Amino acid sequence: MNTTKSVNGVTIRLPDERWIHISEEHAEMAGYLYDVLETIQEPLAIFEGNAGEMLAAREIEKGKYLIVVYRELDKNDGFIITAFQTKRWKQVERRKKLWSR
Repeated sequence: MNTTKSVNGVTIRLPDERWIHISEEHAEMAGYLYDVLETIQEPLAIFEGNAGEMLAAREIEKGKYLIVVYRELDKNDGFIITAFQTKRWKQVERRKKLWSR
């Protein structure tokens, strides 16, 4: 299991089972494990999800973004739900921005 800290100082877990799910469901994510963890720690921005989750976003190439969906359960614990890449930044930006660099 890998962990990282969110911008709120919460420890966010990425269980092996979740990483396997992410890298199998989104083949383009294989090899991006450390980028996923870094996106939580040093995002460009964090947006509100539909059901209490957060979306950390970071540009990984010109016009290409890594989105990591995670949940903070309390002040000390949280977990990553999924992660994916997108070029549809305008769609992401329509969400409520919770934090920005």
